[in-house]
Amino acid sequence: MRGADLLVKTLSNAGVEVIFSLSGNQIMPVYDSCIDAGIRIVHTRHEGAAVYMAEAYAQLTGRIGVAMITATPGFASGLGPLYMATVAENPILLLSGDSPVSQDGKGAFQEFDQVAVSSPLTKFAKRIMSAADMGTDTADAIRAAFTGRPGPVHLALPFDALNNDAGDSPVPAADAFVPKAMPPSGDAIQTIVDAVVAADRPIIITGPSQNRTRAQGALEKLSDALDAPVIPMESPRGLNDPSLGSFAAAMAEADVIVSLGKNIDFTTGFGASPKISDDCALYMIDPDTEFLDRAERAMGERLKLRHQASAIEATSALIAAGGGGDAKSDWHDSVAARCATREQPPADAPTSPMHPAVVGASVQKLLDAADDPILIVDGGEFGQWAQASITAPTRMINGPSGAIGGCLCYAFAAKIARPDATVVVLMGDGTVGFHFGEFETAHRYGTDFIAVIGQDNKWNAEYQIQVRDFGPDRVFETELNETRYDQAAAGLGCHGEHVSDQAALDAALGRAYKSKLPTCLVARTQHVPAPGGGGH
Repeated sequence: MRGADLLVKTLSNAGVEVIFSLSGNQIMPVYDSCIDAGIRIVHTRHEGAAVYMAEAYAQLTGRIGVAMITATPGFASGLGPLYMATVAENPILLLSGDSPVSQDGKGAFQEFDQVAVSSPLTKFAKRIMSAADMGTDTADAIRAAFTGRPGPVHLALPFDALNNDAGDSPVPAADAFVPKAMPPSGDAIQTIVDAVVAADRPIIITGPSQNRTRAQGALEKLSDALDAPVIPMESPRGLNDPSLGSFAAAMAEADVIVSLGKNIDFTTGFGASPKISDDCALYMIDPDTEFLDRAERAMGERLKLRHQASAIEATSALIAAGGGGDAKSDWHDSVAARCATREQPPADAPTSPMHPAVVGASVQKLLDAADDPILIVDGGEFGQWAQASITAPTRMINGPSGAIGGCLCYAFAAKIARPDATVVVLMGDGTVGFHFGEFETAHRYGTDFIAVIGQDNKWNAEYQIQVRDFGPDRVFETELNETRYDQAAAGLGCHGEHVSDQAALDAALGRAYKSKLPTCLVARTQHVPAPGGGGH
């Protein structure tokens, strides 16, 4: 049994069914091993796309997402998405090819210390030094990805370690992948319950690993158990997240805030007044001392509890400990009403090109009619309008990093994870250029998602910054061409259409759904600032 065989058998025991990959010399033994193990390899057009796809797959399935890319140049191409997975708290395993251990220090092809680069971006990073270590090191990595705050891990795979004989090294059993428990203490849970019960205006906030898609109903149960609003925060706009409406005003009025894994950072105004009142008390459970220390520096004496434990396990414990009730129904209603507030297009807005919110209204009708709708939205000004105006039971956004470009890859992975779902992804015409080649991947694998491109011929977020901060006469290098992305996608075998008004958009969405092809639907839009102001 080769090291590659031991690796793949270990992945199979961990429940891995698919690997997102771009091939390269050093990882071809793994490709060969996947044939006998029955693990599917989905072959992408860019290494970064493979990492994005693994991230989406992990978020939608709750299982480890696996990306496999080749050595140094390929590895480097995956680093941006690796950072996004870190801050979005998605458990992925990045496998990268590596030069042979036996050639260390000799100037081997693509020799490079990958672990030195990946360590700051991951929870666990290791170069596997021998074939016999493939099983145990892989199990250690997967276990680390789910322990405490979920996140990415990395294993570098030297070519000789993949090809050498692993001897009689055992394949790790299923219990080898079970994450280390980090339960909260009973005292900490009771302290929080008592504080919320005594409060007049409590709010519970969670981090990305407990967004509504991933929590699968737990946030609603927590809200009922503690009689308090529960708000997941996963946008780089933080309290100004357009999908949260006017939540910032409610947050400023809270007298108790419970943070379950939500970092007190720029997204919460660094905990300072007026974003969080000087009279507000914070109770925080987090698996990382770094984040607890940060909260203590920001909040000072207002931090009434800092407790190191899994935020996800704390949520379950609080649900069990809470007594329910409806004494704060007025506060609940007030927070819900503020979160439902949405900015609307001006009454005199032109009908062509469309206001971005008009595009959102058409997409919402399609999703409402679907049996299993999945909404995916990238960033930028058009993306912020889409996040504000469209909802779905399953939703993914570009996450707290604020980077754009990955959501086309997310849409593809969503169809791999849930082939029968209706997947709609929205992005601007700047964003679509990052991974446009994955339309070919989508056609090759028969993944019929619908990509709606808001085309305003601008890098609109940066354009809005220039207008706001430097003046309209200082706009510089933020223009884009009137590119026919629909025709380019059609050239890759996909369905493509270009529309400029809502009636045409409604009809085009219907044709896209019936086409059963990956679709690039370009909607001509106005270049307006995002809700609450542009440039974020």
